[in-house]
Order: sequence, then C-alpha cells, then structure tokens
Amino acid sequence: MARTAVADVMTRRVVYLPGDTMLDEAAQAMRDQGIGDVVVTNGPTMAGLVTDRDIVVRAIAEGLPPRATTLASVASLELIMVEQSASVEDAVQAMRERAVRRLLVCDADRKVVGILSLSDVALMPTSTPA
Repeated sequence: MARTAVADVMTRRVVYLPGDTMLDEAAQAMRDQGIGDVVVTNGPTMAGLVTDRDIVVRAIAEGLPPRATTLASVASLELIMVEQSASVEDAVQAMRERAVRRLLVCDADRKVVGILSLSDVALMPTSTPA
C-alpha cells in the first residue's frame, strides 16, 4: 500500500477570524468558503479553532445567541499540528490519541498551510486490488 502524505488530502483553504467575531459571521464565512472550521486569532497569534459542530453543540444547543456570542467563547484552545509530509496514517493516529477531528497542517517552518479533517481522510481515494 502506497504511503499518502497529509499534503495530498488536506484542505488548503485556511480562514482566520479574530476571537471577537460573532458566531453568525463565522458561520456565514464557513458557508461562503465551503469549509467547516476557522482558526481563531488573538492579534497575530493563533488562539484556537472553531468548527461548524462547535457552533451547534457549544452555542446553539446551549441557547447562546449567535449574533452576540464570540468565537473565542466557544473555541477549542488546544491547537494540534502535523507536518504536511507526515503520513495520513500518522495524522489519524494523532487524532485518535488527542480525540480531535481536525489537525492544523504546517510546513517544515511551522507555517500553517492547511487543515486535515476526518472528512478529508474519508474522501481519500481507495486503492483497488490488482
């Protein structure tokens, strides 16, 4: 079986929004960009990650108003990175160990170049037996 690198299946579109962005605006950005997550920033620093699921489970289901609730208030603060040259298998193992569904993907200089989600992995082409 051929080794597939994270770079071959990750989503390259990364959207950054300040932590004081309201959830409704973030949800609209996700919809418009066709993505399921945004990186939350605090000034020039990455401060967390918010997914469409976070908005539903941590805000809407708790009765928080999307027009008055900030990204920072529902963000996952632990940012886990994997290098783009890592194998998908290693990345999935890291997801399992940390119980997360997404990883930030960086280059050798630790610059974010994408996001790997479980759905990216699920959409990987499967090899057919010879």
